[in-house]
Amino acid sequence: MTQVLRRGRGSLAFGFLVQGVAFALLVTRIPAIQDRYGVSDALLPAFLAAVPILAGVGSVATERLVKRVPPSRLLRWSQPVVLLALLGVGAGERMVELGVALAAFGLAVGVLDASMNMLGVSLQRSYGRSIMLSFHAAYSLGGIVGASLAWVGAHWHLALWVSYLPVVLVLFPAVLVGSRWYVDDRDAGPMAEEKGGDGQVVVFKWLLPLCLVMTVAYIGDSTVSNWSAKYLQDVLGSSEQMATVPYNVYMVTTLLGRAVGDLGVRRFGAVAVVRGGALVAAAGFAVVATAPGAWVGMLGFTLLGLGLCVLVPQTFAAAGRLFPGASDAAVARLNVFNYLGFLIGSPLVGVLGDLWSYRGAMLVPMVLVLVTLVYARSFAPQPDRYGGGHERPRTADVGRGSNGL
Repeated sequence: MTQVLRRGRGSLAFGFLVQGVAFALLVTRIPAIQDRYGVSDALLPAFLAAVPILAGVGSVATERLVKRVPPSRLLRWSQPVVLLALLGVGAGERMVELGVALAAFGLAVGVLDASMNMLGVSLQRSYGRSIMLSFHAAYSLGGIVGASLAWVGAHWHLALWVSYLPVVLVLFPAVLVGSRWYVDDRDAGPMAEEKGGDGQVVVFKWLLPLCLVMTVAYIGDSTVSNWSAKYLQDVLGSSEQMATVPYNVYMVTTLLGRAVGDLGVRRFGAVAVVRGGALVAAAGFAVVATAPGAWVGMLGFTLLGLGLCVLVPQTFAAAGRLFPGASDAAVARLNVFNYLGFLIGSPLVGVLGDLWSYRGAMLVPMVLVLVTLVYARSFAPQPDRYGGGHERPRTADVGRGSNGL
């Protein structure tokens, strides 16, 4: 059984890496996609917003599907769809073809993200120790690889389909082979069954603090991905070439933070790690907002990578602990707030920057990140959370009332 879990962990980590590659190849080539299809600046936000909206739909659908289909099967077939949709984005010629490809990409990503994190939560429960951050470290590594491949394509002025085709040809069969070793709860053995508590219902008011943290984390992440280059160049006066550095630094520090994050959780506990991450991220936004020059600004983005990187994986893990008998449903519902944060983050900074100032705009996600401190206890192991004489509500009680959504 140990060998089964190890293979399952390795194959799932590879799935996270592939998703990081695919997503980075899409978002880092947006200017080239816009040029290929003649998408106007006015229409581009609608196309970009459609992807996370449809991903949210896919995540909601996954909550329903996992009642009949195991998450491993959903992941096995959604990941190839994401890769084919990416190729479709690069190979199409008409606007309608771009719309269809992005719609398929968004829906499949929603299913993929939800099922991937479902398997991560169940594997962590089977291992009995924190491993969730290692999966998201693989995603960060994939993002760095994908961004590097996108840079090569842009540097050599390759057509989009020429950039995407070799990646899809390599990764498509690889994910199909790797998916043979995915491990569901039902495959994980007695440890998963002992902690299951079948029949539990997800109570949204219990999940709400984690939903808020997830939203805040992605507001911070989208602020960096969408505004770091512009901020460094327009506000801090860097060169165009130097303005591309902060996001790369952010991705590298995110990878490093996640690579060692599980050790921190095992040593200090999830609550301490989340609190520390929130404080470091807030310090990063404060440094960015007050930076006198580009180099200090890059220090701020470095701190952001180290701070924000722990929040999302630990939020998924906390949802699994909160609802051990309904972790798949909890993860699917929580995953929707990933896309909500992404949708809010970019326009929030843009509007505040235009109405106020971009320095001032950076203080808003700083304050939002600090809100995480209020909800840090939601990340505690359940014996602590329901200790002190308060018994965890029984399954029969959980479903009662209007809050059992």
